[in-house]
Amino acid sequence: MKILIAGFQHETNTFAPSKASWDDFVQGGGMPCMTHGNDILDFKGINIPVGGFLEAMHSVRHQIFPVIWAAASPSAHVTKDAFERITGKILEAASEIQPDAVYLDIHGAMVAEHIDDGEGELLKRIRNIVGQGVPIVGSLDLHANVTQLMLNQADTLIAYKTYPHIDMAETGERAAFILKQFMEGGKRLLKASRRIPFLIPLHGQCTDMEPACKTYEYLKSLEDGTVKSISFTPGFPAADFPECGPLVWTYGTNQSELNDKVESLSNYILDREREWWVDIHKPDQAVNEAIRLSSETDRPIVIADTQDNPGAGGNSNTTGMLRALIANKASEAAIGILYDPAAAEAAHKIGLGKTITLGLGGEPTLRDYPFEGTFTIDFLSTGDLTLKGPMMRGLNISLGLTACLRIDGVRVIVSSSKVQMHDRELYRVGGVEPENMKILVNKSSVHFRADFSPIAHSIIVAESPGPMVADPSNLPWKNLTPGLRIRPNGPVFEDDPIVTERNNKTTHCSKKQDM
Repeated sequence: MKILIAGFQHETNTFAPSKASWDDFVQGGGMPCMTHGNDILDFKGINIPVGGFLEAMHSVRHQIFPVIWAAASPSAHVTKDAFERITGKILEAASEIQPDAVYLDIHGAMVAEHIDDGEGELLKRIRNIVGQGVPIVGSLDLHANVTQLMLNQADTLIAYKTYPHIDMAETGERAAFILKQFMEGGKRLLKASRRIPFLIPLHGQCTDMEPACKTYEYLKSLEDGTVKSISFTPGFPAADFPECGPLVWTYGTNQSELNDKVESLSNYILDREREWWVDIHKPDQAVNEAIRLSSETDRPIVIADTQDNPGAGGNSNTTGMLRALIANKASEAAIGILYDPAAAEAAHKIGLGKTITLGLGGEPTLRDYPFEGTFTIDFLSTGDLTLKGPMMRGLNISLGLTACLRIDGVRVIVSSSKVQMHDRELYRVGGVEPENMKILVNKSSVHFRADFSPIAHSIIVAESPGPMVADPSNLPWKNLTPGLRIRPNGPVFEDDPIVTERNNKTTHCSKKQDM
């Protein structure tokens, strides 16, 4: 039997400043670069879903037809050109191969310039080619905004259960297991789903913390008997379209049991709505607290610069946390990664050990101006590295020209490409040993925890300027479903922006501190 395999991943922040073009998918942006045909088979053993799928299908006697795998760094909308060209390659292959089964490695939160529901449209177009009799199975990111069209067009969609995403390959393996059952004559599965009526801030979705940790433990306890798969995606709360938000769904052979399990898990989440909010610190507050804590320990204090997370649409170039570190006289501190290709190139031209005066970083769309200063060039590299942390261990990536620029007691890792700081090797490629620093400021929301929690004394979430707004109620929503709460226990979205603004002023969340 013929199995078509393709991957098309993008997490779209419709409020972000930069769109995802064809070239962005070619380059990969911290994920593998665009890959075609049998070269995709080399992903086996890497912690991405298609890697796990290929590992699980290694011993089967079916024919594997890899077509294309493409991902770009999270950003604003995928351009129409990129969407149609990548989708076109998948559809062309489906028409030519006429597969007996399809596996898609997709994200679930893609918005294109001309289509709100990128994955739903992709699935619909594939279904129109292969027909109703061919099983289509997909793996999804935990941050997927799962739509009804996606559920209707796919036979099974299975989402990650961890954030940081350390189970990506495992999710691909689970998708392979389901697809094998279909191909061995198994019956199509029934499904049930339920929407959760509030947006969950990205930094509150970490499965190493409560309430997400116990929520997923409870989810796993429900996967038994006739229930073959349960997924809960807290969603990506920065995509302005009607089906943005969390969803619970399940597959199995007994509809009554599926309905009961979906209701049980949904009620578990709803009963803990207040707990899904996590406190956020202003930059000066975060730095001063980090300085205080660092005096009591020999382990680094990690500050998450969550709003400039390039893994969620940020450009990784805002300077708010750098200014706070300097203003509060932080020492033995490092911040990474700051995206500024011009600064990295200038440092390489001047040379190691020299000084350079420049305006570093800055995001004009946010009135975040470059940080003007004189820096010592502490380290230079080509930016080539192999990731060693739990998330994407073994993946080779390149940051392009990279430099460590030091000013006062602060080291800044400056690169020529945007990658969120989720792996300690991303400091080492800039000459900084993260374990030796008192304070680390990571441009990331949660993924950094997988590799940094083992060395961190404490973790603080900071609200510095950036396109990934930490509190969803602060975004200028226009297209959500009316009645959706735009943060836990928060204001309700209405079609009338005046009503929404009034609700926003009168509704408050109970907060808890994340340290």
